[in-house]
Amino acid sequence: MTAGPGLLATEGLVAGYTATDEVLKSVDLVVHDGEIVSIIGPNGAGKSTLLKVIAGLLVPRQGSVRLKGTPIHGRRPREISALGVAFVPQEQNVFPTMTVRENLEMGGYVEPRQSRDRIDAIFTRFSQLADKRRHAARTLSGGQRQILAMAMALMVEPVVLLLDEPSAGLAPGAAEKLFETIRAINQDGVAIAMVEQNALEALAIAHRGYILVDGRNSTSGPAPELARDPDVRRTFLGG
Repeated sequence: MTAGPGLLATEGLVAGYTATDEVLKSVDLVVHDGEIVSIIGPNGAGKSTLLKVIAGLLVPRQGSVRLKGTPIHGRRPREISALGVAFVPQEQNVFPTMTVRENLEMGGYVEPRQSRDRIDAIFTRFSQLADKRRHAARTLSGGQRQILAMAMALMVEPVVLLLDEPSAGLAPGAAEKLFETIRAINQDGVAIAMVEQNALEALAIAHRGYILVDGRNSTSGPAPELARDPDVRRTFLGG
């Protein structure tokens, strides 16, 4: 992909959840326009923490997060969302008692005046959500809930979509459909940074990958090369 500073970039991120806790010990990440970047590694490596710092849910102690070259670290999550960075957490990412349409309305809170047109566009793109528009989110399948969560994030028309373990808990067939949806969103022009335990499948749809270990960068490179590397496969991908 294109060289240069990137659409989204972190440099030397140090962050944690308590005053003495350092989950991220110095992490660099670059996401270029039009890319899918997969972030993989063992449990506790800091993958989800990295996304939370980018989204503004955690303030880094050191380092920077830049969007199109402009620092965004330390801003409130709503400000970061309005700038074009949307975060889909692994859990509690939909409102279960609300209908599918009401969930989308909540996703469009940043610019509510444009919500109606954006909801219509979402229903055109995701027919499975259109068919369930009046159903409570709790009645959806696991895969449908994840698609709804991503659709809510798309309501702010992001330039970068942050996905935290989108396939967690899904059956293989549902996970495969979800990855197809993620690829389609990317082909529509949205860059994606995705944390995934389903490493091989994540690398299969990604342009580049990063491996984190103990809060630091371990390995990075083109996703197909990482997927083929015997050391990477043995250590992180199960052989």
